[in-house]
Amino acid sequence: MEIVTHLINDTIEFYKWSLTIADKRVEKWPLMSSPLPTLAISSMYLLFLWLGPKYMRHREPFQLRKTLIVYNFSMVILNFFIFKELFLAARAANYSYLCQPVNYTEDVNEVRVAAALWWYYVSKGVEYLDTVFFIMRKKFNQVSFLHVYHHCTMFTLWWIGIKWVAGGQSFFGAHMNAAIHVVMYLYYGLAAFGPSIQKYLWWKKYLTIIQMIQFHVTIGHTALSLYINCAFPHWMHWALIGYAITFIILFGNFYYQTYRHQPRREAPPKGGKGMTNGVTNGVSPALNGLSRLEEKQAAGENGRRKRRGRAKRD
Repeated sequence: MEIVTHLINDTIEFYKWSLTIADKRVEKWPLMSSPLPTLAISSMYLLFLWLGPKYMRHREPFQLRKTLIVYNFSMVILNFFIFKELFLAARAANYSYLCQPVNYTEDVNEVRVAAALWWYYVSKGVEYLDTVFFIMRKKFNQVSFLHVYHHCTMFTLWWIGIKWVAGGQSFFGAHMNAAIHVVMYLYYGLAAFGPSIQKYLWWKKYLTIIQMIQFHVTIGHTALSLYINCAFPHWMHWALIGYAITFIILFGNFYYQTYRHQPRREAPPKGGKGMTNGVTNGVSPALNGLSRLEEKQAAGENGRRKRRGRAKRD
């Protein structure tokens, strides 16, 4: 018990010390004065993961078609805003894509970079709605470990990034990821319109490939920063490399299971067609806009689907 007490006290003392080197520009920004709001939101997210399926178990699924269209295109706009702000502010501040230390001054361009990164952090909290929509639509099989791990860690860890390094090298990954999310949520938004649009969306699997390329680029960029001894916290560089490796493993496994692995298919019973009940995990952990047509096309890869009544409408 005494060891636990010492560990808690040491952790509190370390946190108090870390606040002395935190970014003073962001300490009064919403959600930034303390980690508690972020941890509370993430805890409620995990609680919903447990209670949501129980609540929906004996209820009809919501269709949420209009909601998904509005949500996905709103995320396109938000991510494009973040991408645009980071690009213009970094360019105005003469940022280097190879090595850029954090500038904690009140320079207008540096504050603009910090503000764009704060919006990027907020967007990761908004993306918790991806999971909410899955559960409300009873797409429980799409709430995979990869999905939950991606969402929960991104929002929580980016609080740390904004609190201590809201600028410098931090802009690179957020800049790249925001651009990919523009394309990704555009796909989801178009897919939510249904079969009339979905038949033209042939580029689904390439989104996963682009995401995996992103993680490899992140590792290469971070390793180069370490090699040239860039004036950016090295412990964050090493943590980022380890984090990106976990995504490469998880996304690689998802890609293989979804697009490469061909499970054995059972022959349909005589006198009728086989019933299907499975859907793929989707393009990525944030998939939320697929219609029934695409689910039926994906069902052949994953099993059989049981239909439990009509879906509720918005």
